[in-house]
Amino acid sequence: MGTPVLSVNNLSVALPVGADRSHALQDIALRLNAGETLCVVGESGSGKSVLAMAVMGLLARELRVTAGSVLLQNEALLDATPERMRGLRGRAMGMVFQEPMTALNPVMRCGEQIDEVLRCHTDWPLSQRRAAVLQIMQQVRLPEPERMMDSFPHQLSGGQRQRIVIAMAMVLKPALLICDEPTTALDVTTQQEILKLIKQLQQDSGTAVLFITHDMGVVADIADQVLVMHRGVAVEQGARAQVLQQPRADYTRQLLAAVPNMTPPAPRHLPDTPPVLRVQDLRKTYVSREGWATVRRTDALVNAGLSLRAGETLGIVGESGSGKSTLARCVLRLIDPDSGGIFWGDDNIASLSEAQLRPLRHRIQVVFQDPNRSLNPRMRVGESIMEGARNFALNTQQAQERGKALLAQTGLDASAWERYPSQFSGGQRQRIALARALACQPDVLVADEAVSALDVSVQAQILDLLREVQRSMGLGLLFITHDLRVAAQLCDSVIVMHKGHIVEHGKTADVYARPQHDYTRNLLASVPGANA
Repeated sequence: MGTPVLSVNNLSVALPVGADRSHALQDIALRLNAGETLCVVGESGSGKSVLAMAVMGLLARELRVTAGSVLLQNEALLDATPERMRGLRGRAMGMVFQEPMTALNPVMRCGEQIDEVLRCHTDWPLSQRRAAVLQIMQQVRLPEPERMMDSFPHQLSGGQRQRIVIAMAMVLKPALLICDEPTTALDVTTQQEILKLIKQLQQDSGTAVLFITHDMGVVADIADQVLVMHRGVAVEQGARAQVLQQPRADYTRQLLAAVPNMTPPAPRHLPDTPPVLRVQDLRKTYVSREGWATVRRTDALVNAGLSLRAGETLGIVGESGSGKSTLARCVLRLIDPDSGGIFWGDDNIASLSEAQLRPLRHRIQVVFQDPNRSLNPRMRVGESIMEGARNFALNTQQAQERGKALLAQTGLDASAWERYPSQFSGGQRQRIALARALACQPDVLVADEAVSALDVSVQAQILDLLREVQRSMGLGLLFITHDLRVAAQLCDSVIVMHKGHIVEHGKTADVYARPQHDYTRNLLASVPGANA
């Protein structure tokens, strides 16, 4: 079989004193050959990213390697000097991070960022470097490479930014590519394109790929080998078919059981009550300027409509740019529609002023995708939860009583009240964000990609919590997601959006079993592992 590209032998990494366990990694061993893909799976805190950072030589200062070795093409990385590691990063090994907007420099043009890799690792003249940048941008299938070279990251879509990061990692054809959750925040069709792209580049260059993910559908699609980690320990390792179809470890079976399937449950019977939210013929056009004279108009919403009753869950699915979030922001009146009606109960709030709208805002609340950004890091959890309730006529004692009851209902310990968001895991922070929204006692809860960044087991817990809260409070739930597996299990009905238009709307079971629109069929076919 020859020399492996990457060999990790009994690697152990210690956590700081006071952590909930002694090691971030304990006796991890793996071999990865040229052209192979090894998927590393596990929940947050399992040690997946610590493994990647140990290989790249980017471990946080408080983490310390206590035993083992890491060999890249037989070179011992743990013994390498910082200068040698800088020389290896980019040329011999590259890394694609989860969030390209934080991985890319916002004040450098995209072409300059790819060129920086070449300037650091080659003595090529400018003309040769420019040709290489254009070539890799074409290889990663970026449209109009010349324009993309001169664009800043914020001017690109999420999928295009991720392609820039992949181009930076692959421009020198490294022997090893490490991908740390590179498709988590992407819609299914963009995700499929990125996975195909990585596979194609791997085949062209013979690169070994270490792919970190919590998406078992992605594992089913791309893995040759699978390593399952839990609390720093490798609980199972083997070929894809063996791990996914005949798992030996209980933890692996639990992970697989938590993955939502694509078969919706039998439809629930819902009482025929007046809608708590109704949208009619909603339109929204964004106008932007390109240069001095060119005006660009984008129809983000075209005659959109929906109806949501108490106790019902309505899913909105579609790719990035389909209009999902614009519809949600209009419904919440965070942005103003150009025309159409938005009814919160019997009140058409589409054209109300903020002063008229403020007393009504408790009727509809939102849980965003990233609680780390939506929670104020300087406010204690209890203060965050009480804030909304106090804004709507409750005194401090009443808001505190309601907030503590909600904290218990969302499964958090009472001690969380006096702590800060940074002291919690992602799943716990999302529970806090949910409790904060529910403190206003809304009629409608809008969940905007509220579980997309969570591990499958944590995701399952949050979905169960949403169902329980909906039953107990009679909420109408508007659930915006790019995860069609989650939508299948949670939503009574689903709306499919494409380029501002609602192209399909119906009972979830009907839409999944008998999609009427070509775009819906393409979306469903793009779900990773759907046919595995």
